[in-house]
Amino acid sequence: MKWNAQPNAPLPGTHLGAIDDIDDGGVRTLALGKMPPFFQLILLRSGLRVFGYLNRCAHFGVPLASQPHPLLFESNKFIQCNVHYARFDWESGLCIAGDCEGDYLEKLPIDVVDGQIFIAPLRDGQTQEQAITTANQPAC
Repeated sequence: MKWNAQPNAPLPGTHLGAIDDIDDGGVRTLALGKMPPFFQLILLRSGLRVFGYLNRCAHFGVPLASQPHPLLFESNKFIQCNVHYARFDWESGLCIAGDCEGDYLEKLPIDVVDGQIFIAPLRDGQTQEQAITTANQPAC
């Protein structure tokens, strides 16, 4: 099931916080919604870029991280599932080590505007996949 079909999935334009709330090379996990099941996502910061993923392992479908267990990661290189230890590339979400090697995390379209992080809006005629690709490009 695509990220935007998940219960409590954020709508395009949803504000997710300030970029300064995440250390450069750091991560932040969020749970959105007023009632369970919450929409769980992970934000990864690399300079002025932010990458967003559904907090669900491509291998087993469990959260990569859950409270009180923090997300395992190496800044700007990979994030790691704390259940089965599969590793995923920081920028692409590609599983680079573990039972799901070659699979991807579900990526969210993220925009950073004036230091604020948002779910990227769909632009005219744009598909969700195109929004993800263009939203995660560095600003010129």
